[in-house]
Amino acid sequence: MRPFVYERPASAADALELHRDGALYLGGGTNLVDLMRLGVEEPSRLVDVSRLPHDRIEVTADGTLIIGAAVGNSDLAADRTVRETHPMLAQAVLAGASGQIRNRATVGGNLLQRTRCSYFQDTSKPCNKRDPGSGCPARDGEHHNLAILGHSPACVATHPSDMAVALAAMDASVRVRGRDGERTVPFGEFHRLPGNEPQRDTNLRDGDLVTAVEVPPLPMPSRYRKVRERASFAFALVSVAAAVRTVGETVPDGAGGVVLDVRLALGGVAHKPWRCRRAEDVLRGAPATEETFLRAAEAELEAAEPLRDNGYKVPLARNLIVRTLIDLREGS
Repeated sequence: MRPFVYERPASAADALELHRDGALYLGGGTNLVDLMRLGVEEPSRLVDVSRLPHDRIEVTADGTLIIGAAVGNSDLAADRTVRETHPMLAQAVLAGASGQIRNRATVGGNLLQRTRCSYFQDTSKPCNKRDPGSGCPARDGEHHNLAILGHSPACVATHPSDMAVALAAMDASVRVRGRDGERTVPFGEFHRLPGNEPQRDTNLRDGDLVTAVEVPPLPMPSRYRKVRERASFAFALVSVAAAVRTVGETVPDGAGGVVLDVRLALGGVAHKPWRCRRAEDVLRGAPATEETFLRAAEAELEAAEPLRDNGYKVPLARNLIVRTLIDLREGS
């Protein structure tokens, strides 16, 4: 590991001042420290922002959650208000990693995880994320768990966060403090698809510090469901964050009223949390039936471009969307 300077700023302003010349912000370190050990990241300085006063969860008068970037993942999942008003978010956090890692990890760090690919983490191999222009060996190599949506010739890596998938579905936004002041970034604009710049996982500017996440009220039943290769401590093959509100009674023939509102996002399928706008458009105002759910899932997945070994993700994502919407409709 390359030597580095460790700094512990007393304020956000101090953190911004210290973030220069190859510095990186440090939260819980559960992703960054691993990448440093592998030689993928070699910061000249670590600016520890985990002790800044961004460690509270607040609720505004209209029910919006304000979650500080330094809030621990375990604390977020255990918060009574979060569990009662935004259960999908608590479920997503609990689906990620191990209890020990959740105890250490922070909300801000979770959002800023680097996308996952074994070639990115292996410095003996070419990788456009580490060395732009060197190539993407994953396209013809090992890619069974990589992207089927929104990828490019330059990169097929996937975003690993469970929490971010739920936040994408809930129309969250991210508070950022930068050298030009503070701003709020809609969640859908926070992370990036790879395009021809796969080395950029987010649209943050140099020195930007994430201070909080805003999550608006979610007045409908919600659920986060994750499919993985083993029961715990594994990244998603495919995951879904879903919330749906219907009107009308569910009857024995499978009809479930009409969909008034719906939120859907997928994880494990793209370089960023994938908001299912096409599926949502199909569902709103339509009968809440299995046939409609299937049609919506297929409309979303028309854009899928699976590689040689990950085509299984298409039917897996379709079935996961349909099953989760059925469960929400039936209140199970």
